[in-house]
Amino acid sequence: MDCAYPPEIGPADAGWQALLGAADELGRALLARGWMFGCAESCTGGMIAAALTSLPGSSQWFERSMVTYSNAAKTELLGVEPELLRTQGAVSEATALAMARGVLAHAPVQAALSVTGIAGPGGGSADKPVGLVWFGWAWNTPQGVLAQAESCLWPGGRHAVRMASAQHALRGMLLRVAAHGPAPGGD
Repeated sequence: MDCAYPPEIGPADAGWQALLGAADELGRALLARGWMFGCAESCTGGMIAAALTSLPGSSQWFERSMVTYSNAAKTELLGVEPELLRTQGAVSEATALAMARGVLAHAPVQAALSVTGIAGPGGGSADKPVGLVWFGWAWNTPQGVLAQAESCLWPGGRHAVRMASAQHALRGMLLRVAAHGPAPGGD
């Protein structure tokens, strides 16, 4: 049977192509440094891992991804403290940072990212509206782990929020790898 791509997910999908481009750029930077990478995804549900593993040779720099959609998964797989989740919520700066640090602590990687947010259409509140996504990035240095977080409030529907979040997470990791990770043998 001959199959054709549905137009919304076909190889010409601009969002997917942009995501693959971001994944490729990050992969090249990680490979140049000899670093392995991992991620913890909540609202993106494995979208980042799917993009990374779509690239030939990604096993040279991508180690693992954990889809930690529930609070229990965040605690069990990443070591996020239940008290933190209770007081700050799953969609918070503290949780994004804890998730990224948890990847570093539970995987043989030098760099990690996390994504946790509200993709919608429901689940938002006045304090945490639909489209709010927190990102965490963490990486090892000779002085210890460095970590940063930021949030974005994306417009649009669920697919748009998830796609924008996945791209932003990868581009954010690329900026941090480039800025904070000298290549082996470099200054």
